[in-house]
Amino acid sequence: MDRMASGWINGLIGVVIFSGSLPATRVAVMQLDPVFLTVARAAIAGLLALCLLLAFRQKRPSRNDIVSLAVVAFGVVLGFPLLTALALQHVTSAHSIVFIGLLPLSTAIFGVLRGGERPKPAFWIFSALGSALVAGFALVQGGAASPVGDGLMLAAIIVCGLGYAEGARLSRTLGGWQVICWALVLSLPVMIALSITFMPATFSNVALPAWLSLAYVSLFSMLIGFIFWYRGLVQGGIAAVGQLQLLQPFFGLALAATLLDEPVTWAMLAVTVAVILCVAGARKFAR
Repeated sequence: MDRMASGWINGLIGVVIFSGSLPATRVAVMQLDPVFLTVARAAIAGLLALCLLLAFRQKRPSRNDIVSLAVVAFGVVLGFPLLTALALQHVTSAHSIVFIGLLPLSTAIFGVLRGGERPKPAFWIFSALGSALVAGFALVQGGAASPVGDGLMLAAIIVCGLGYAEGARLSRTLGGWQVICWALVLSLPVMIALSITFMPATFSNVALPAWLSLAYVSLFSMLIGFIFWYRGLVQGGIAAVGQLQLLQPFFGLALAATLLDEPVTWAMLAVTVAVILCVAGARKFAR
């Protein structure tokens, strides 16, 4: 299997894992404070990451890597989880699809700024078209609009794109799973302290779905998903593989149809096919 194909497969696995993040976060913030949810998931993932690094005896990153790791931690360990958790108190997870549709474009832009990639002009056409299709579809579907929620989601997309691109750039020398693990470990002392500070006085009113959601975003969204995602970005290119995020909302629809018996319309299928074609076009002109 060539490097490019492997990158797209790893990236696709990462996207499938990430597709459950916003619904799980939505369930969790119904009973857990969004700040506590953010720092608790980072602390849990950080402890697991520390165990992995120690078990595989990974060499410590150099001083030159610390700033980049801090950027990754700011973008994907703290920024995106906190901003989306706050936003989902004001908007529905369906409405947030509008902004997830912009994440591939944000990742591609930071891939150019931070990763030194230079996609062909046609790439940007397919990327913008795919983003417009996802955002347009989500807007047609409707959802509770909130200026505060929309502003928080837009900020989340910007910092997430930065974290994705910076992590992929650093993965070229440090390794994919090592980057997210070191970023989590770097922020671990602060996350543990904040978890204790924002811990609720009692957990008696927290039901099982909220605990399961916390477990999912801690283990899969915060750690396992990034192992595949960063590997995919390095192998296939930040801008190119980043376009797979356009499929993330539709994986969510598939999960809803399978697990919750929600209807999947012909419009959903048509837009999905169109987005897949945009991803294929972006892949062709990415380099």
